[in-house]
Formats: sequence, C-alpha cells, structure tokens
Amino acid sequence: METANQKFAKRLRASMEKAGYEPKPAVLEREFNLRYWGKPMTLHGVRRWLLGESMPKQDKLETLAEWLIVTPQHLRFGEEIGKRIDKRKARWEEAIGYREREAFEAFINLPAPQRKIVKEVIFAFSQIAAPAPEKGATSVKSGTRRRTRS
Repeated sequence: METANQKFAKRLRASMEKAGYEPKPAVLEREFNLRYWGKPMTLHGVRRWLLGESMPKQDKLETLAEWLIVTPQHLRFGEEIGKRIDKRKARWEEAIGYREREAFEAFINLPAPQRKIVKEVIFAFSQIAAPAPEKGATSVKSGTRRRTRS
C-alpha cells in the first residue's frame, strides 16, 4: 500500500509532466528555488519529494502548487478524498426532503441538553430498527456506540 508521501510524489511528478517539465530533481530544484523566497531547497531535498521519502511543508507546497497551476489540496491529498466527500454530500442531499430539513433545523436550534436527549432517542430507535445479526456473526454489546459531542 502506498504511503501519503508516495502518493504525493506521484501527483508531483504527474503535475510537473502536465506543466511541461521533466520530473527530475535538478529541474524541480531550479524551478522551485526561482519561485520560493525562503531558504532554497537542496537537490537532495527535492529528490526526497520526488521519491516519496518526504513531503514539503505548507509554504513550500503552496509555491509548488502556484508554479504547477494546481491546488495545494490536489498535491497533498489528490482528488480521491474530494470525490468521496462529494459522493457523501450528494447522498445526503438526495435522501433528505423538506420535512427532514425542517426537523434538522429544529434540532440544531435546541439547547445542548435537549439535543442530547433527542440524540439518545434516535440512537435507541436505530438500535431497535437495526437488522438482527446473522448466526455465527459477532454481535456488538447493546451499550456500546460511538460517542458524539453535544
């Protein structure tokens, strides 16, 4: 499995190629140092970026992104996480009608102690409505669930 640094290196190399640059340490060092106003990067340092051994700090990442005309988020995280988030948002938007939105608005406007009670009622109903586990499957204790903030 690829590490975050290796995924970053792959996106950096691809972005350099797309921008018309060879993904080589000497090219990266020269072009980066022409644009970065802090302490210059060494050939060894940028080589480590390209090999996925390290990842630049935010200020250097922003310089790379501006030079390569991509977002810093794309370089650091890629598009996969954004797509997963968009998919969850779309599912949420499709599943909620006007009445549910009204209920959520009312819930949000409740004081924290009352929200806590409503959450407990919802969790109780969801446990009752959950399908029974199949034979041989491990069951979760009824008293355990994720904690939520009030």
